[in-house]
Amino acid sequence: MVPLTESAIRASFVNCTKGEAKRLAVPPDLIDRPWTDLDFFGWRDLSGADRAYLVADPGTGPVGVALRVATGSGRARRSMCSLCLTTHTGDGVALMTARKAGPAGRQGDSVGLYLCVDLACSLYLRRRKDAGRHLDETITLAEKIERTTTNLTGFLGRVLG
Repeated sequence: MVPLTESAIRASFVNCTKGEAKRLAVPPDLIDRPWTDLDFFGWRDLSGADRAYLVADPGTGPVGVALRVATGSGRARRSMCSLCLTTHTGDGVALMTARKAGPAGRQGDSVGLYLCVDLACSLYLRRRKDAGRHLDETITLAEKIERTTTNLTGFLGRVLG
């Protein structure tokens, strides 16, 4: 992924107002992020446990989505991320919902997806971050990345309506 600036991140959001985008907490360490290993940039809002954000470039420029994180059930279980298909134990995966863009979102319509709670899918795929037990797959890293970006593009399409 191409490194993003704070202003590019704030301008990319499609499912919140400009005021909300201006107020959201962008990580201060953008320069230190492993951009070459990222297929999208995602982060959790440290000031609000139920807020998360992701910015991706589906080929038309950065698209940012504000997410709400559902609280976990508190029971130990193994869950799979819908984007990267990484499995986690415990609360390593959570349902995240995004208000739809435009009139549908203003009427309360939203879409959801089960995602890695830290939004580090790209790092799990490349084994730069350990999720514990890995699924044995016969596809290449490039194919895993393509599958993840296809899944993400589909989610973004549903948010954009």
